[in-house]
Amino acid sequence: MRLFLTMTVTAIGSLLFGLAYLLFPEKILAIYNIVLEPSNQWIPRYFGANLLGIAIICWYGRLAKSGIALHAIIKGLFITTIIGFVVSIFHIMDSTGNSLVWSIIIIYFLLSLGFGDFVFRTPPPE
Repeated sequence: MRLFLTMTVTAIGSLLFGLAYLLFPEKILAIYNIVLEPSNQWIPRYFGANLLGIAIICWYGRLAKSGIALHAIIKGLFITTIIGFVVSIFHIMDSTGNSLVWSIIIIYFLLSLGFGDFVFRTPPPE
């Protein structure tokens, strides 16, 4: 049940953020006090496209009960969230953006904890 909830929340969050970055990159980054030049609008759109892919993986993966594929999905999501957490730490250290960048750190930290728990505490598939 916990995995189902974690994957569902991740799918919905990834869908919402993915659509926002894909469709409104300038407005989303402006919330974080980051100015996006028109020639750079594609970078957050690529990020949005990846988030939409994660949303689909999580949405359909949440229905899996066990197996190698589920473990691969969980490990991939764990690595993705750890890397996102590290990048967001560097972002805050760079002193760009505003205090809302901390929300990114918190989101990645919580997702890393959640998926890390499933990676390290859930028995691997046979």
